[in-house]
Amino acid sequence: MEADDSGFEITQQQGAWVVRMWWPVGPVNGGPQRITIEPAEDAPAREVARGISTTVLRRLDVAAALELAKQAPEAQRTLEEVAGKLNGMGGAAGLALEGEGVSERYLALLVATYTAMADFGAPAPIPWLARLICRRPETVKDHLKRARRDGFLTTVAGKAGGELTDKAKAVLEEMTEAASQGGWTT
Repeated sequence: MEADDSGFEITQQQGAWVVRMWWPVGPVNGGPQRITIEPAEDAPAREVARGISTTVLRRLDVAAALELAKQAPEAQRTLEEVAGKLNGMGGAAGLALEGEGVSERYLALLVATYTAMADFGAPAPIPWLARLICRRPETVKDHLKRARRDGFLTTVAGKAGGELTDKAKAVLEEMTEAASQGGWTT
């Protein structure tokens, strides 16, 4: 494995070919973003002239490369940093719920945390979020439905997450401005 400031690369050799799979710096939660296949330095010219076969492609071990990438110290550090930030965001949503009930600020914080968890690739964002706000998963689901109904979150069919709407972004921006001026805090 090779790593630099932009990401990490896992190299495999398949016959006459060298395969490089690259992931950007950040949480590793899926396949590589780039695969490069080039002739090996010692590859027979005859093999190279035939080109890359489907057999070479079928033999790529993306799963093994993914596991190696997940174990990279850079990936582990990033994973811990992102999880810490998400825990903080969820905690802020919990404080807002405790102090204000199901308010616009709470819903904006909830959907911001939820979409960040989904984008991070969290396998179970709702139970994680439920633990952070000290509520049952069913309650979180109801609050997310309300957030969608009230225009804070879009729907992505069959998948966790969605997109923050302009309404949610405006509420979050107001909160940030108020906090910077010594107003509302979590």
